[in-house]
Amino acid sequence: MKKKLDVGQWGKNTIKPGERGEVQLTLTENFSGSDVHIPIYILRAKKPGPTVFVSGAVHGDEINGTGAIRHIILEDPFELTAGSLILVPVVNILGFERHTRYLPDRRDLNRSFPGSSKGSLASRMASVVFEEIVGRADFGIDLHTGAVRRTNFPNVRADLKDPVLAEFARAFGASLIVSGRGPAGSLRRTASDAGVPTLLLEAGEIWKVEPTVLEYAVEGIKNCLIHLGMVDGERSEPPFRVETDATHWMRAQYGGFLQFHVAPGDIVEKDQHISTNTSLTGTEQNTVHAPREGIILGMTTLPAVVPGDPICHIAYTKKGSLKKIERAMSKLSDDDLHERMRDDLSKNMVLEDGED
Repeated sequence: MKKKLDVGQWGKNTIKPGERGEVQLTLTENFSGSDVHIPIYILRAKKPGPTVFVSGAVHGDEINGTGAIRHIILEDPFELTAGSLILVPVVNILGFERHTRYLPDRRDLNRSFPGSSKGSLASRMASVVFEEIVGRADFGIDLHTGAVRRTNFPNVRADLKDPVLAEFARAFGASLIVSGRGPAGSLRRTASDAGVPTLLLEAGEIWKVEPTVLEYAVEGIKNCLIHLGMVDGERSEPPFRVETDATHWMRAQYGGFLQFHVAPGDIVEKDQHISTNTSLTGTEQNTVHAPREGIILGMTTLPAVVPGDPICHIAYTKKGSLKKIERAMSKLSDDDLHERMRDDLSKNMVLEDGED
């Protein structure tokens, strides 16, 4: 990447150390030739330190991150004592306005980085975001949710082979970390490859700002800033931590209607029932079992399926670690954020007991 741009200078707008303010970043033009902007909010401490960007709605319908970033802007849940924050509530403004994941040219912005100033609409927008936002940052946090008709239990995704990024990801305080570089063209992979270690949070579902997801995201962002010396205080720690690069989507083998036996965040043992597939009148067609022990990372929220539809996403744990995780979870109170999150996400589906 080129020499970093000044976080305090955005065109004619200047934000000095100790100040905060909003700027407008021009991404492209619409069909009438008018500029298309996204709002960016800058927080600067008087003391120098790292610059961190926090982005939401790179996929335009994934707005839990938008809610978390707005909460930081409006509620001041922590005091910035060093460095700067670049807060971007909505990156994909064209998808956001249409309540859709993609851009009007049907491309995925999160597969278009670093982009090109002479490429497609998606490529041009990605180029501006990459140059103007990533180009000012030292670290990044990109907030996402599950895709349409899916929900995710909160999990951080980062390349744990990078020691700096691994520390940053662990500092977030998530119970689940999925290791990997990320898809080619994604914001977090491209930013990390350019020397700006960036993690991704997956949590909740589209078209919503879910209260516990918002709380989880804000707490994790605060933890990361404490880790970087930008906010005073002690980091909160998760009840347990699973780090894995092994996940698997279980898929429907038959068309039908699902009866769910597990919810996001649940621990499952090998051969445990995940769901039962029935006809519309309730005749059982088959059951889906966990192939290995693990934790439910994500699930469909739509019980009607055809063959090949995703049912649930399992994060596999290290052999023998399940009992330790179960003991840690058994000590949690109902008021613990981890438990409230599991309870809230399970309300998206009707759960029925499955046979052991």
